[in-house]
Amino acid sequence: MSSPASASLQHRIDEMQSLRLDERTLPTAGPLRPLLPGGRLRMGATYAVHGSATLGLALLAEASTAGEWCGIVGAPDLHPEAAARLGVALDRCALVPRPGARALSVASTLAETLSLVLVYDISTPAHRDAARLAAKLRDSGAALIVLGDWPRAESELRVTASRWSGLGHGSGVLRSRELTIRSQDRRGLREHRVHLETGRLSEPESAPQPAGAAPPAPGFPRPVAVAAPTKTRERVVELTTEPASEFA
Repeated sequence: MSSPASASLQHRIDEMQSLRLDERTLPTAGPLRPLLPGGRLRMGATYAVHGSATLGLALLAEASTAGEWCGIVGAPDLHPEAAARLGVALDRCALVPRPGARALSVASTLAETLSLVLVYDISTPAHRDAARLAAKLRDSGAALIVLGDWPRAESELRVTASRWSGLGHGSGVLRSRELTIRSQDRRGLREHRVHLETGRLSEPESAPQPAGAAPPAPGFPRPVAVAAPTKTRERVVELTTEPASEFA
């Protein structure tokens, strides 16, 4: 039987561990928290997403809205309005639309400076390269979201079905979308459903907007264009907020 002193010490240790875990997480949208072990994106971790760029952007959006600088690598056809509707703050988003074969090294460089990096269309890295980047993520505290395979990811999220609604009998617009997502992590295999209304995350029980209601149309800021570094050791030390020609 443990003594009162040892029980008190264990309680203090648990409190300190809980605080440490909270400090090493990033803001995560409420509808997406059930997808992740611990309910939040963990700093220094990598997440693999399959079947939906929208899900990758949605994972990034809450931290971006909260003030974190984020990076998006390899998305030449990204629609800024759609990203902003999900909550991505484009004026705090470093975009490298065409990194070519250097997507991994670009992501590694951005991770030294930014809090969260999303990478499109990356080939599965060698375990040595993945381990090197994982060490850098742990040191910098950045989180990485990859649209594709990644060895030893914190969580693998795979969209297994996508259902749209909103069309009537020959009229109407597609307004609602439901994603069925299978997560695989230390909790095992689980299935989830995520809902979007007019391009925004919503809770499943939330009522759809009236068919005639138009979504708000804020003036979307321009994303930040960042040229791919010429050397893998080059750090991003200054990011410009000037408009980029790719998005004119």
